Amino acid sequence: MQRRMGEAVARVARRVNETVESQGDTLDLADCKLVAFPAGIYKAVRSVTQGIHRISLANNELKALGARFVTTFSQLRELNLEGNLLHRLPQELGSLLHLRTINLARNKFRHFPEPLAAAPALESINLEGNEIAEVPTEALATMSSLRSLNLRANPVCPAVRLLVRPLVPFELLLSPEGNIPTA
Repeated sequence: MQRRMGEAVARVARRVNETVESQGDTLDLADCKLVAFPAGIYKAVRSVTQGIHRISLANNELKALGARFVTTFSQLRELNLEGNLLHRLPQELGSLLHLRTINLARNKFRHFPEPLAAAPALESINLEGNEIAEVPTEALATMSSLRSLNLRANPVCPAVRLLVRPLVPFELLLSPEGNIPTA
């Protein structure tokens, strides 16, 4: 067990160092067994945070994302949080002025994450495979940049298609069988 943890820590350190040394625009911490965003990373990447436009934290075990993450990576354009244990997002997410794409597929959301409605440049939201039963159509109608909303494999009422479609000019992706997840 300690060996696997050590390997995961080494993987995170290696990926952070690669981003810093190359001054890359992507920080990929997918599949690193993270249960929280490591506080030490904020200091390690401080010289390149303004240049980081894409972050992947996919397939970890994150239960929350803090406000510090959002304020540190203020230039984000793409955020991949697929396959975690998230059930809410920090309110500060709406302050990400450049965020265009967010992938929240296969998490634990029971409600549409309201902070997303405040992100002014958000074009694509993937919420496939969560536990969302209701969608705030009024909030979606205010999202002028939104082009795609994926709600497949959620227990969303089939009538949501009728409510949302006239309000907003974006692609709404629902499962063909009324959005009931299939095994």
